[in-house]
Amino acid sequence: MDEATEQTTRDGLELVYPPVFADVSEAVRVRLRATRWWPALRWAARGAGALAFGVAALALLVPREPEPGTAVEMTLLGLVAVAAAELVPWGTARSLFLMIRSQGEAKAVVGEDGGRWTTRDTDVVIRWAMLPRYVETPRLFVLLTARRTGTGFAYLPKSGLADPAGVDRLRAVLDRNSART
Repeated sequence: MDEATEQTTRDGLELVYPPVFADVSEAVRVRLRATRWWPALRWAARGAGALAFGVAALALLVPREPEPGTAVEMTLLGLVAVAAAELVPWGTARSLFLMIRSQGEAKAVVGEDGGRWTTRDTDVVIRWAMLPRYVETPRLFVLLTARRTGTGFAYLPKSGLADPAGVDRLRAVLDRNSART
């Protein structure tokens, strides 16, 4: 075992990072994509929007006397359906970010037993059994719960590592203890 792996295994890998909305937003989007219900809800909203737009078109084109009031109502209903579904990730990320931002800078130590996240008012330890899956993005490692219907997740920004080699060491710890999805 080389010295870097030995140190990572023994001491854990430390990340220190400020709250950044882009990180929280990306983590929320990864979490939503990993659920069963989110893709179905999103497609249902798009389908409802398409149906409403279709009814609006029919209200204008089929009757001898077009019904612009119905067409406007259906168009607005379609827009609301699609917009509501598309705004869920942003709204969720915004509410989480406000809570996370109030805690200031975060410190995470990730090792063979799991992770420990510390902020101004919190100190949370999560074992690997709770977060057995992860997704890597260009900015983050997003740790996910086992249940595809669950909402639990944690994120580790690559920018929180002290040096670029830390990304490979963190990936190695995650690969040993969690499944990449």
